[in-house]
Amino acid sequence: MPNVMPSTVLGRQLGDELRRSREAAGVTTAAAAEVLDCTKGKISRIENGHVPVRTPDLVALMEVYGVMDTESRERLTSLALRANRRRREGWWHEYASVLSDAYRDQIEMESICDSIRTYQVQMVPGLLQTPEYGRAVTVASRAWQTAEEIDRFVQVRLARQERLTSAEPMEFWAVLAEGVLRQQVGGPDIMHAQLKHLLTMAERPNITVQVLPFTRGAHSGMFGPYVLLSFPQLASLDLVLTEAPTGNIWMEREQEVACYRGLFDDARMAALPPTESLALIQRVAKEHRA
Repeated sequence: MPNVMPSTVLGRQLGDELRRSREAAGVTTAAAAEVLDCTKGKISRIENGHVPVRTPDLVALMEVYGVMDTESRERLTSLALRANRRRREGWWHEYASVLSDAYRDQIEMESICDSIRTYQVQMVPGLLQTPEYGRAVTVASRAWQTAEEIDRFVQVRLARQERLTSAEPMEFWAVLAEGVLRQQVGGPDIMHAQLKHLLTMAERPNITVQVLPFTRGAHSGMFGPYVLLSFPQLASLDLVLTEAPTGNIWMEREQEVACYRGLFDDARMAALPPTESLALIQRVAKEHRA
């Protein structure tokens, strides 16, 4: 399966408007491609928000699409400038040496989404990891070799967590398979501290943690972990992220996203209620210290 590079939300909004303008004008993707002297594939990538739009290209497209009123042209131009600036800026760019393009895209999406729902089967979500747990995961991945690379990657993970504790924090809802609590990442002391950290974070009003116990048996989420990102007042722009050893896979078609919404609803309904989940986390934390 190909690794689909996500767009920025602003880029997708711009692409949606350009597509609607093109279709309203009766212009085919082939005709639009001739205007920019590019392939039809590039027009599709522009309309999906996967590539930035240079100002001269935007002006040319507005001309052929018949977008002539000043207000519409200014709005589209402003949207393009903001989308392109969002791609270039962000605290994560200073860590470019240890971040893949796909991971930078994930961080960018996190920086502008307003809620995340995730189901995890093997490890604690990165946004809830302690530094020690995160370091153990990073070392085990073998993706980074030097101590400096590992340190910088752990710093990135900690910086991402500020989205949960900022003045305007995102909503975060995690359903964890019971195996996440029992997998000894880094050893019993690190696991004890990690589970205590989960309990602390779950006290925040914007964070919900549930555990899906082994006793629930077979369920619809057994195929693997995923992350569902939602954006303010733009449900049609929701994204799903699944992770694989060879790279992240993004899904943005409404049918695909709706499927994962249903899977998450199944997971949270099958999981223990939050209060019982936290009680189980507390018990397992003690077991790691026994």
